Amino acid sequence: MPRKRTSAAPTSDTPTPSHTPAPATFSDGLPLPKLIVFDLDYTIWPFWVDTHVTPPLEKSKDGLKVTDRYAEVFELYPDIPGILEAIRQKDIPIGVASRTHAPDLGREMLSLLRVPSTSKRALDYFDHLQIYPGSKTTHFERLQRETGIEYEEMLFFDDESRNKNVEGLGVTMRLVRDGVSVKEVDQGVKEWRKRNGRDKMQDIDT
Repeated sequence: MPRKRTSAAPTSDTPTPSHTPAPATFSDGLPLPKLIVFDLDYTIWPFWVDTHVTPPLEKSKDGLKVTDRYAEVFELYPDIPGILEAIRQKDIPIGVASRTHAPDLGREMLSLLRVPSTSKRALDYFDHLQIYPGSKTTHFERLQRETGIEYEEMLFFDDESRNKNVEGLGVTMRLVRDGVSVKEVDQGVKEWRKRNGRDKMQDIDT
């Protein structure tokens, strides 16, 4: 049975995207991954772009939402804009690894959606795009060749447990159930640190 779309609208006590706090792990003094990678569907947005979206697409005036042929409305998960901005401020490259069967539509959605308070396209935050059907291990093999970054320095967020197979390469994957939040990023960074023995302060010579 096809998965139903979920709402991305924040609740009354959820920070607006432009005021999303940065992950706590970004300022605790411990190491961070050298590459952070996201899946697309049910990871940065609450829908399957190759199932729920019918072109042509049109963005809203502020660029925070996109509508399709049937006036269905699509947007990012609430915390995603702030997360992307926080990662960018740490000078960490950001990648996409998606097996969608509508890669062009996925790229178009990224190019239409804007990040609040910056007017940047969501697409502008991603340095490396691997968007095409196939195994996630193939996506990461290409990301590794493209970036030169070791697998052990990569953190991946995805909503499908089958994609844990990338951990065989050395990548750390954080499984999310319905979108990436600031809390999920912190948990993912902690998992990456623990897996790679980076979860404690190094002794500092005095």
